Amino acid sequence: MGLPSNTLTTFTAIGNREDLSDIVYDVSPAETPFLSALPKTKATGTKHEWQTHALTAPSGSNAVLEGDDATTDAATVNARVYNYRQISDKVARVTGTQEAVDNAGKKAKMAAQMEARMKELKTDVETTLLANVASVAGNATLAPRSAGLQAWVKTNIDKASDATASAGNGTDIHTDGTARALQESQVESALALAWANGGKPTLGILNAFQKRRFASFTGSSTKTSDGDKKKVVNSVDIYIDPLGNEVRLVPCRHAPTDVIYFVDTEMAKFAVLRDFRSHDLAKTGDSERKQIIVEYTLEVCNEKAHAAVYDLAAA
Repeated sequence: MGLPSNTLTTFTAIGNREDLSDIVYDVSPAETPFLSALPKTKATGTKHEWQTHALTAPSGSNAVLEGDDATTDAATVNARVYNYRQISDKVARVTGTQEAVDNAGKKAKMAAQMEARMKELKTDVETTLLANVASVAGNATLAPRSAGLQAWVKTNIDKASDATASAGNGTDIHTDGTARALQESQVESALALAWANGGKPTLGILNAFQKRRFASFTGSSTKTSDGDKKKVVNSVDIYIDPLGNEVRLVPCRHAPTDVIYFVDTEMAKFAVLRDFRSHDLAKTGDSERKQIIVEYTLEVCNEKAHAAVYDLAAA
């Protein structure tokens, strides 16, 4: 049956209003579990410094003569370490006309842009803190850089045999070796080293692929199910190794794909010289510009408090 002649339809009508929802849907990954877990501390200079200390190795031959004069033991001197600050920013710009017109989404365009830029900036910072990047002092033509976590953690690690660990002070990076599939023995090895050196890591930061690999470990081979709710649980969220180290595993979309970090969140800090802030930029025409900026560095209080498994296959 054909359409009766001269019938007005939506295909030919001119004045129909558009159907555009006022809800803007965004599923971009914006979580920052590592940044959120770190306590903040105040940086007061562009080169942020702190001190570490280590006791002498225990001795099983500490025996002295009865009545003997006391012998002064050698003093242990603190080590002075540092990381350089990094400046990160995002800038939003909206024309006066765009701000004035009626638009879907309800929020003023500049407000919406600033909200998005803030989320982007935080994920940039998260990625930087977890990166295999060495510190850079910077100069008039070279941006200063904060060393990422992989440039620090070097004592309590499990790595490929052909990999080269960093110096553990942020001045160089870990050189990757041949990629290996994650095994439970690698995790046990790294956490055992942390235990032996006094570390107490409680937070595991890893990407989705490595988190899924944990589910194949021997201790999690028995799946649990709820018959009434038709639910099967195939996840390891808390890992307890043979020495009693208990680590909460948190997947992070911005973590390196070939690394698992085990962090003592009391022994790493987000040091800010200038915390996240926004301000207007100079107006040069019929538009408005705003900048969000943060000046920060990663303070790894003592790298022996943490552990890591490096050089993992990512697929």
